[in-house]
Amino acid sequence: MPRPISKKKLLELKPTLDELVAKVETPSFIDDDPIQFMHAYPDKRDMELAGFFAAIMAWGRRDIVISKVDDLLSRMNYQPYHFILNFDDEQLGILDGFKHRTFKPVDIFWFIKCLQAILKKHQSFEAFWAHCYQIGTQTDRELIAVFKEQFFQFYPQIPSRSYKHISNSEKNSSCKRLYMYLRWCIRNGPVDLGIMNFMDKSELMIPLDVHVARHARELKLLTRKQNDWKAVEELTNRLRILDPNDPAKYDFALFGLGVLNL
Repeated sequence: MPRPISKKKLLELKPTLDELVAKVETPSFIDDDPIQFMHAYPDKRDMELAGFFAAIMAWGRRDIVISKVDDLLSRMNYQPYHFILNFDDEQLGILDGFKHRTFKPVDIFWFIKCLQAILKKHQSFEAFWAHCYQIGTQTDRELIAVFKEQFFQFYPQIPSRSYKHISNSEKNSSCKRLYMYLRWCIRNGPVDLGIMNFMDKSELMIPLDVHVARHARELKLLTRKQNDWKAVEELTNRLRILDPNDPAKYDFALFGLGVLNL
């Protein structure tokens, strides 16, 4: 295993990474990123749900993801909160023909049903996240693991294939897509919206994808070879040395190195 970067070298790297963050975290970033669907709405309730679907479907090329999320939201008449809250099983046909990677109409159907149950029980999606956060704090469990468990609790007949679209940190998954969603919702800046406050941004974990991981290893910020939850913990802990109050901001720096070739 390669040796990790020393604390001295890490702190020497901080100005460069901060400069990259400033270069990438600008309003122009939004136009080519799935976060655009959150910025499209004035109502927080729509923002939360449109962003959730954009995040869980953020798999593959960004232009394709954006096209597929737009397709799904168009089937909801671009009113995700109203559509989900008032959805009934007779509307299943609206989802016919939808496909993105391994997402099929049956998966979207059950996600809508679960979200509807959540909204009716907790009144808002943020309140549900806060509920999961409280359980995690009280039981010393990781947030996303609790979220997955609580999300699917309403319908025991959900097919196993649909469970796979939400990762589980307790199964050593990196949980990249949901921590990206939380970055969108918790942080506040030129890109992230800061519409939720049930947890502090200092607690966010880095959304680890192949690009972020590759460049983190090149910079010796990450030594673990697998892109899993242990790698997320290692990298986030190292980034907290650079900024304990906002470690997830360095997602922009590592993303810029990987995808934007800065």
